[in-house]
Amino acid sequence: MDSSLTKSLLIDNKCLDSTSPYYLHLGENSGMILVSPPFNETNYHTWSRNMKRNLLSKNKLRFIDGNICKPGNNDPIFETWERCNIMVLSWITRTLTPQIVESIVCIYIAKSLWKVLKEILSKGDHFLDLRFASRSSFYQSRRKKCN
Repeated sequence: MDSSLTKSLLIDNKCLDSTSPYYLHLGENSGMILVSPPFNETNYHTWSRNMKRNLLSKNKLRFIDGNICKPGNNDPIFETWERCNIMVLSWITRTLTPQIVESIVCIYIAKSLWKVLKEILSKGDHFLDLRFASRSSFYQSRRKKCN
């Protein structure tokens, strides 16, 4: 059997196997809200624990904890990884305030987004200071990286 066909079949199996982190159930979509209550500036730790539980239940926790890394663009699994990664990104961003979403809009890897949220938002009062600073250096620096 030719190697490209073999790789294609392996990828198809990962997408169809409900135990695979690459599997997406037909009912899952980017508009789903996994965590209630949604994130606000005072509940990072509760929010993150609940988000982790929900991602674990969907077998997607590995997309944020570093166990599934972005494959190369030419890797046969890249498109499958990309689809799942974007789904996880969507689930996370659906639970953030518009101001936070604006500051992280250029982050395209779920693992990177999770790391930024943890570094910034887990600091409690420090983030509140940033939020009330009209256009804080954090938000400005995040926007500059996009441009």
